[in-house]
Amino acid sequence: MLMVPGSQTRFFSKALESEADYVCIDLEDAVVPDDKEQARVNAIEALNTLDWRGHGKTMSVRINGIDTHYMYRDVVDLVEQAGNNVDVLLVPKVGVPADVYMVDAMLTQIEQRLGIAHRIGIEILIETALGLANVEVIAQSSPRLEAMHFGPADLAASLRARTVNIGGLNPDYPGDQWHAHLSRMVTACRAYGLRAIDGPFGDIGDLDGFLAAGKRVAALGYEGKWAIHPSQVSGANEVFTPSPAEADKARRILLALGEAAAAGKGAVQLEGKMIDAASARMAENVVRLDDEIKLKASLAGVVN
Repeated sequence: MLMVPGSQTRFFSKALESEADYVCIDLEDAVVPDDKEQARVNAIEALNTLDWRGHGKTMSVRINGIDTHYMYRDVVDLVEQAGNNVDVLLVPKVGVPADVYMVDAMLTQIEQRLGIAHRIGIEILIETALGLANVEVIAQSSPRLEAMHFGPADLAASLRARTVNIGGLNPDYPGDQWHAHLSRMVTACRAYGLRAIDGPFGDIGDLDGFLAAGKRVAALGYEGKWAIHPSQVSGANEVFTPSPAEADKARRILLALGEAAAAGKGAVQLEGKMIDAASARMAENVVRLDDEIKLKASLAGVVN
């Protein structure tokens, strides 16, 4: 997921040609107050004039929070003027289910009035203490809700955590200070059918740190991560794509268990390790993801 400031139009064409699966035009934190209205105009023009879908991009706009006077105009102008080209609205700093309901209700009214054919999705940022405390009920707040994103920077500020890093680890903490929060959010996502996406890693010069952060959340079950610079896109794709060895092993697990089932066995050893039905469910997740990525690449005409 590549974030692009709405005030920086020179980056739009680069995002279009990037390897990102998902592009989000940001009207919130990446845009200073004096540029908010022009950034909204820029986003509408980019959505209507660039062939995002032809380049295989899911298109999102991060609107301003509902506690600002920019938010209602973001929703109304974007959807009325470019709604046919918007897949998702990303809502920041969600604290309670009613925050999601407000955006949902506005979208419903505008879609009905204009006859927009597709339902615009909602994704949200969990980046405040209140949002984290309510993450399970927020996950059930709207049928439009598709994903939750973890926002470490604003969450750190909300929790008064002793760090000034955006993402990454605090060397004063023995381990990953975000682990418990990340685990709670992904659990809420999986319980209620949502995608879990990790947020930004601020040090764009530290690719190793970015990859390490991505690997940690991928191990927890996250499906993707923000890239705040094009240099991070390939690393994100690498981390969240099963390696050939991983996909091959998953397929061999399913094959071995299929043969075991045909022989009337519920479990079997593979490479000296016991595997059973739970192993099959884990392997199916890997194979499904690998197949989806290969299909997308095939449709884009980039399969070797």
